[in-house]
Amino acid sequence: MTQILLVEDDLEICEILQFYLLKQSNYNVTVAHSSKEARMLTGLRNYDLILMDIQMPVMNGYDAARKIRRLDDPQKANIPIIAMTANAFSEDKQAALDAGMNDHIAKPINMSVLVPTLRKYL
Repeated sequence: MTQILLVEDDLEICEILQFYLLKQSNYNVTVAHSSKEARMLTGLRNYDLILMDIQMPVMNGYDAARKIRRLDDPQKANIPIIAMTANAFSEDKQAALDAGMNDHIAKPINMSVLVPTLRKYL
């Protein structure tokens, strides 16, 4: 089963994405409610993909992605990371790419965009 780490501090978004991804697409979704928790989980387990919210307290998604890219384990350091943010301008997408993320999805999440993006990297 495909393992996805969802890094999101909004509980409602977590519930919706967890339900949809598990029920409709048969993905196993682990939720981290902070970037610090995501970094810890990434170090402990192998995930196939990370969905990363950008605007989180303590450490934003850009900084978290940079830290993941610097992990010693090449498999973990190169995991596909998809940014999720309400900021959907071209400069926001470029900031995600510059931080080492693979792609960018605008919020509110549109499943007809999310699913093909996931398939692209899985």
